[in-house]
Amino acid sequence: MDDVSKGYWSATLGLLGKILAIWFLVSFGAGILFVDALNGIKLGGYPLGFWFAHQGSIYVFIALIFYYAKAMGDIDRRFDVHED
Repeated sequence: MDDVSKGYWSATLGLLGKILAIWFLVSFGAGILFVDALNGIKLGGYPLGFWFAHQGSIYVFIALIFYYAKAMGDIDRRFDVHED
């Protein structure tokens, strides 16, 4: 495997690792682990931990999908493997 391929996969796996870490923190962390601490904060009349467990994590996941698509497009263009 040449240096360009290694750089491409390193950038791709780095992005994927960051997105999965955010996904874990939001879904498992905010929805389960930190729910008691977050429930002291109200959002729209509901405890924040409850909100994250039921709605907030979905919004974050959708935002992560759009961010992943944009960031992968940037990585593809940087390594000249994009589709146009």
